[in-house]
Amino acid sequence: MASVQPKRTVEELKDLRSFTADADGAQRVAFTPTWAESRKWLRSKLEALPLEIHQDEAANLWATMEGESDRALLIGGHMDSVPNGGWLDGCLNTLAGVEILRRLTDEYGGRPPVTVRLVDWADEEGARFGKSLFGSSAASGFLDMDEARGLVDRDGIALPDAVREYGVDFERVLESGKEFTNAAAYLELHIEQGPVLLDLDLPLGVVLGTFGVERHAMAFSGQAAHSGSTPMDRRRDAFLAAGKMSQEIYRITDRNGGVCTIGSCVTKPGIVTSVVEECQITLDQRHLDGAALAQMLKEAKEASERFAEEGNVGVAWNRLWQIDPVLFDPGLIDLCDAAIRETCGVSHRLPSGPLHDAAEVARAGVPTVMMFLQSLHGISHNKIEDSKEEHIELSVAAMDRLASKTMDWISKR
Repeated sequence: MASVQPKRTVEELKDLRSFTADADGAQRVAFTPTWAESRKWLRSKLEALPLEIHQDEAANLWATMEGESDRALLIGGHMDSVPNGGWLDGCLNTLAGVEILRRLTDEYGGRPPVTVRLVDWADEEGARFGKSLFGSSAASGFLDMDEARGLVDRDGIALPDAVREYGVDFERVLESGKEFTNAAAYLELHIEQGPVLLDLDLPLGVVLGTFGVERHAMAFSGQAAHSGSTPMDRRRDAFLAAGKMSQEIYRITDRNGGVCTIGSCVTKPGIVTSVVEECQITLDQRHLDGAALAQMLKEAKEASERFAEEGNVGVAWNRLWQIDPVLFDPGLIDLCDAAIRETCGVSHRLPSGPLHDAAEVARAGVPTVMMFLQSLHGISHNKIEDSKEEHIELSVAAMDRLASKTMDWISKR
């Protein structure tokens, strides 16, 4: 029986790195020449197989192997990276998918029991325009067209103008949703980007879903006053209230789980000789359970009001962004767990803190699951991002097992 060759995937990942990275890391930013070059290279691999290949209206690249059934197994990844990114983020699954298609070509002569489609999603990272999941959210129908239409890069180039250079009519991107016709399941492999599997000393894990996110700005308003002449007990210090929040978010996660992050802090007047009149902080809260996420937000708001009252300052909240938790398909989670156990003996189930294209596919109603590969250092979006080569090889083998199991699963449904 034909089998995948995981070592070939490792070598292809190294080859990709050789011409799309520099001393600072990967430079495959979507809608740039380096990204286009990586796509051209990927397409050359796909053209050696019996596939129909095309780019859809949102710049997603599709390679289809027609099966005995038109019900389709989708395997997805993304070739784009953040600036100075890692060598595995996104492209690991794309190239693992190529290897799976090679095995299906050898085993079935290019006509497997169900249709199998590999997709390279466009601009998962959102590095150039600040909006992640462009291609997959267009296909799912959840792309905010008005927001996206107004996005510009650091050079003032609008997103609709940039994508036009790559054959995309921005006003037609939602038509990419037709690609989900007959989609019966979606699989995605990704490096974990965190330390959970590393700390457990496990190569692979099953992803239960992606965290829901509540992202807000809090503005505490006090009174500017001279830092030398104003007694401590007479101050209305906006920074004092904000500083108390930085400790409270850890207590909130102790009670509820999930994660909370204060990622920025801006003070006014912002000089060493003045008590802080205004302090704005941003809060990012994430949890896999929607009720727990709502409780975290409630507790954060109550705490901010309590700290504001204690300091005789005001507080106002502004929601920046929100998305509900996305839970993956229970049946596919079990299949993924089994594929991992058969490959390396032990598995672990965990949520994903970062968002992925898989979340948009699941939101579109396609049964979905992800597999995580251990990340050395627990670090991603960084040139030191890495995984052991033997673990990468295990991930390709496990994904191939999962693909076969999922094809059977589709055939029986």
